Amino acid sequence: MEFALPLMIIAVLAGLYMAWAIGANDVANAMGTSVGSGALTLKQAIVVAAVFEFGGAMIAGASVSKTIRKGIVDPAGFESAPELLVFGMIGSLLAAAIWLNIASRLGWPVSTTHSIVGAIVGFACVALGVDAVNWAKVGTIVASWVTSPLLSGTTAFVLFWGLQRSIFRSEDPLAATRKWAPLMVFGTTFVLALVTLFKGLKHLKLDFGLGTSMAIAAAVGVVGAVVGQVLLKRLRTDPVDPEKGFAHTPVEKIFAILQIYTACAVAFAHGSNDVANAIGPLAAVVATIQTGAVAAKSTVPLWMLFIGGVGIVIGLATYGYKVMATIGEKITELKPSRGYAAEFAAAVTIVLASQLGLPISTTHTLIGAVLGVSLARGIAATNFAMVGQIVLSWIITIPAGAGLSVLFYFILKAIFGS
Repeated sequence: MEFALPLMIIAVLAGLYMAWAIGANDVANAMGTSVGSGALTLKQAIVVAAVFEFGGAMIAGASVSKTIRKGIVDPAGFESAPELLVFGMIGSLLAAAIWLNIASRLGWPVSTTHSIVGAIVGFACVALGVDAVNWAKVGTIVASWVTSPLLSGTTAFVLFWGLQRSIFRSEDPLAATRKWAPLMVFGTTFVLALVTLFKGLKHLKLDFGLGTSMAIAAAVGVVGAVVGQVLLKRLRTDPVDPEKGFAHTPVEKIFAILQIYTACAVAFAHGSNDVANAIGPLAAVVATIQTGAVAAKSTVPLWMLFIGGVGIVIGLATYGYKVMATIGEKITELKPSRGYAAEFAAAVTIVLASQLGLPISTTHTLIGAVLGVSLARGIAATNFAMVGQIVLSWIITIPAGAGLSVLFYFILKAIFGS
């Protein structure tokens, strides 16, 4: 293909930029509640996310990626002109990354998957025509704006309401927490094991089936409950020091551990899945340039996963604090118990949706869960002005990605097209 080397270089840089933007925006979803509640400091969250996001990307990242994510467009439409796919995919990476950059600058938590899907829809419409887009698939993605927050919000509301009744309104909250802690650890470990099996390890072809996965998760849950009980007995519960904040009260100390635990698993699953939003289009570009033909799927080499993992970690470390502040502080005031309820509800929703085949967004799921916890405390506890800004950013995401990708597609076509 003509201009193969410059296009390859631009594609790699665009993929790295997209990975950085994912780290700046999406990774904050896994860590925002932990930082906002005081369970982790910002520096600790960056270290934890770096380990688990990078680990998820490298260990369980997609070894084979579909050329067009989510089946939005049939790649066969580009067989007669593979260079158009190259221009479009590079343009989509740049468009999605720029939109994520803008959203992160404003502190808006948006979906990276929706950003890249919107970008692909935009360039496909101008390259192949409106009919080339699978609008039914786009419709299911739009539906996730409602299903994701509704499912997780309801789950979080019920869960936190239960915690309030069984623990925080009891005569001795610390004794009640110690009583319920083994069951909470079991439930948390069980659900997080399922999240890892269903979402984090699917690219390793470890498909155990629903029954086997449930049995494995239950066994891991029992081990987790036993270990948790041993550690709980060793946990110091010093008198409350108001100057140290929520995370240092005796009850919240226990929930802080559970919340960190949950955040680690969500980060691993996120790294293994959403790294494909950066390296999937990159893999398609590289394969098309090298072979001169369009394939439905392309192999993702290890160096691409490395680029994706490094970019995600750098993005979180350098720019993720803005979105973390939105999720952890600006929707409602969080304690570790509230953050745990939100993270756990999000994990439950991911498991249920993956088995029911429902379209969800991790970002929308976590925002809905935080909102559910907030509403369980009462209407006055919720910053609805911020919620309105977030919903508006979700609506803008797909058209913003589409518009920018069209612009970059025509620029690249004008520079490198014959």
